[in-house]
Amino acid sequence: MKDKIAEKLLLFIAFSAIGSLLLITFFIFQQGIPLIFKIGLSNFFSMHWSPTRGQFGILSMIIGSLMVTVGALIVGIPFGLACAIYLAEFSSKMVQKTLKPIIELLAGIPSVVYGFIGIVILVPFIRTHFGGPGFSVLASSIILGIMILPTIVSISYDSLVAVPNTYREGSYALGATKWQTVVKLLIPAARSGIVAGIILGMGRAIGETMAVIMVAGNALKIPHSILDSVRTLTSTIALELGYATGDHRAALFACGAFLFIIITILNIIAIRVTGHRE
Repeated sequence: MKDKIAEKLLLFIAFSAIGSLLLITFFIFQQGIPLIFKIGLSNFFSMHWSPTRGQFGILSMIIGSLMVTVGALIVGIPFGLACAIYLAEFSSKMVQKTLKPIIELLAGIPSVVYGFIGIVILVPFIRTHFGGPGFSVLASSIILGIMILPTIVSISYDSLVAVPNTYREGSYALGATKWQTVVKLLIPAARSGIVAGIILGMGRAIGETMAVIMVAGNALKIPHSILDSVRTLTSTIALELGYATGDHRAALFACGAFLFIIITILNIIAIRVTGHRE
């Protein structure tokens, strides 16, 4: 009897979570998609965002989001993969037990703290040594690159550790060095897991809001260099939703729907890659 009750309760909780997700999805699309049909795709994906004049083009924000995300991956992938390789293959057990929880702890730090550190340390450093306002694509990329490290490191580490030891032993028996074993054998064997971690990190970077608002400069223009200010889709939603009404509000929901589609696609790719590995 108790098992049946527990089973029904868990089933109810599971379907409640799925139902909540479906309701959120329906609400976002129901609020935003009609505006896209109203103004047309060509206008929605134009460069002009001026809600008071009825212009709702999000192209500059899409480009800004892509530049910041690519910059974050350029920062996060080398450091994250290097850290995962070191922890999995070169460090001692004591170092693993010390560093891995510290890296995972980074995921629990509020994004506003990262943004505050960026304003206090990173922005003045960029302004002094590289020029420009400091609030820029570069600052946003570095902050986001640090924020996605826990995702990339954790999944890459687990993928490398999951490679059977017989692979390593066979490589060493053939005379390969430890570094050759890592580069030529272990990374290719764990490739699908590493790619999944990178894709999930990309989804985190695209969806980040608060830290980007604090260090990006939020200029509504297409950046021509990494030292220019930029505004992302998430920043626009967070900055303008509080006072938006009518079509302006619907346009922000349309931005949310567009982001939802992008992140859903990235997660599906990650699941497919991980499933292929298994």
